Amino acid sequence: MSNLISRRDLLRGRTEPPRQRICPPGVTLSDLTACSGCGKCVEHCPTKIISMVDRLPALDFSKGECTFCSQCAAACPEPVFKVEPAAHFDHAMVIGDDCLAFQKVDCQACRDACPTQAIRFRPRLGGPFIPELNETRCTGCGACVSVCPANVIEINERSAEVQYG
Repeated sequence: MSNLISRRDLLRGRTEPPRQRICPPGVTLSDLTACSGCGKCVEHCPTKIISMVDRLPALDFSKGECTFCSQCAAACPEPVFKVEPAAHFDHAMVIGDDCLAFQKVDCQACRDACPTQAIRFRPRLGGPFIPELNETRCTGCGACVSVCPANVIEINERSAEVQYG
């Protein structure tokens, strides 16, 4: 997540960016109680998106994407990763209303970065194509977040009825 706040939040008087901890794949907030804060997961993350926040691991998709390589789980000496990490998160991404395409600016950076092709752009009359995110294809890896020039892609908890497919 970025340290910037959206224009909408600024106008609503919110001056602090939301503080949402994104756990490594296969880890829940309750699993973090077993974390000793050693930082081995940080050292072994090839995309360098894991950092220690308040002595616990957190992902920052503004730095890159999770490739689900499981190196963080393999390096962890504690029982934080209870199961083999899945190849998806329990969240999906959502493209905000301030997306450049909605402002009639042609941009498809998120589509180009998405490894599962969960983002497509559909044609519209009189303007550039507009984004559509297929939540069932989205792994929540965050590949689209760091490439978005408008910084409008956020995390959305996956609907209970929507399962990754």
